[in-house]
Parts: sequence; C-alpha cells; structure tokens
Amino acid sequence: MIRLVVGLGNPGKEHERTRHNAGFWLVERFASANGIVLRKDNKFQALVGRHEPSGAWLLMPQSFMNASGRAVQMLAGFFKIKPEEILVVHDELDFPPGTARIKQGGGIAGHNGLKDISQRLATHDYWRLRLGVGKPPAGMEGADYVLQKPPAEERAAIDAAIDRSLAVLPQCLSGDIQSAMQKLHTEPEPKKEPEKKEPVKEGGLRSSLKSLFGRK
Repeated sequence: MIRLVVGLGNPGKEHERTRHNAGFWLVERFASANGIVLRKDNKFQALVGRHEPSGAWLLMPQSFMNASGRAVQMLAGFFKIKPEEILVVHDELDFPPGTARIKQGGGIAGHNGLKDISQRLATHDYWRLRLGVGKPPAGMEGADYVLQKPPAEERAAIDAAIDRSLAVLPQCLSGDIQSAMQKLHTEPEPKKEPEKKEPVKEGGLRSSLKSLFGRK
C-alpha cells in the first residue's frame, strides 16, 4: 500500500504556477477534493495532511526543490514508512503535457527533487507519478524551462493528466498499483504538435534548383 504521497514543488507565490510545481498541483487538488487540510508542520518543514479512509499521509515539502528529501526522510522515518510505500508526484521533461505515468525506481534524469530524495532514502525504489510538462525549446536549459509558467493550452493538458491521475490514486492507496498503472497508461496519448517548418522563399528555391541541375 502507498502510505505517503509526496508532491514536489517550490514554495512561494512566484513559483506556484510554474511547471516545476506540477506535483504540488496534484496533491493540492486531491486534498481539496477529499476535505483534507494541509497544515504547516515545522518539525517536517512541510505542509502535511492525512487521507483518513486509507491512512495515507500527504506531504508538500516547503524547502526548495533541491532539499525536498529532508521532509520525506523525516516523516517516513517517524511513521516507519518504507520506500516502496512512498509515491512521489513530480514534473517530467521526457513526456509531453497531458501524459501521466507511474513507475517504481529508475533514473532521475537530473531532477533535483528526486536526487535529494534518493540520497536521503539511500534508494531509488520509491514509486513515482510523472506528469509530463514537455521538453524545453532549443537553446533553453531545463532548469529555466521548468521555472516558467506553461501557456494556457499546455496547462490545460497538464490539468487533464492530473484529473486522470486522481481517478486512479485511490487504487494506489489501496495497494492495487498495477490496476492503476494499467488504467492510466492505456489512456490515449496527447496529440503531438506538428513540427513547424520555415517556408521556402521563391528565390531560395530557384537558387537551389539551379544549383541542383547545374544551370546558371
């Protein structure tokens, strides 16, 4: 069973709508839908709540992303929660907006929140719910990209993925993660935007043809 659901993000008004806070978005919506109050706990340096029907804890670390592991380690240690009973919800650059995937363990692909959690728990073997936010455009660093607000269309796609994730979260909390994965992973993939190509100018086309056929 999942006994701890961790949403990753950065605290503060300036970060609340950025891509890096996708994990916060899901946990906040789950708490709101279930009447769960997330209270600041200074001991854990996090917002903490509990889903009474399952007994699972909800956690939103209030340190910055690269120190997320401290709150996870402390709460998990206090309540004797094993890594395989933890689900971490986070933004994922490798998936387009609208995609959500669950997996256990695996690489962390440079995600600073996951890096700190893995170091603190001394394992990668916790569960992860990955919310796609898309790749940065050419020339932009991933760290800069995730700290920006997504445009309205992308945010709507991410929210739709959160909706689908929330629909299967009760199965995760009850221990039926395989069924949750099967349902979530068989959802249709969001359509990819067609790649934009620069129109060929008439002069450029004529020059190319002349070059190709050797005419002057």
